[in-house]
Amino acid sequence: MPTPPKPASSYDEIVRKTVPELDSSFRPTHGQEKAAYEGTRILDADEQQLHARVVDAVRGVGGIDPMAVTVEIDRDRVTLRGRVPDPSALSQLESRVHDVDGVGVVVNYVVIGTP
Repeated sequence: MPTPPKPASSYDEIVRKTVPELDSSFRPTHGQEKAAYEGTRILDADEQQLHARVVDAVRGVGGIDPMAVTVEIDRDRVTLRGRVPDPSALSQLESRVHDVDGVGVVVNYVVIGTP
């Protein structure tokens, strides 16, 4: 009687057995795995107020669609993501967000281009 196959002991071993082309597989980064495990964090009252002030500052920048820029808050760290139409709008956006009371660090992932 043949011995049964040994169960896979790692993610890589499972992938090798199940994914036809290893180059086409996607494996999340450590940061993505950690974020998925932790989930989203609810903003406290101070962060909610900071978020509202930053969103108002984004709306005050002329020439951009405020819906094209998302704002994420983590304590005093503000992360911006999205698109603006030109370099001057990007510069104005970042300086306005820096000027908001309570903002410590601005991480700017906004790109120039049309949505």
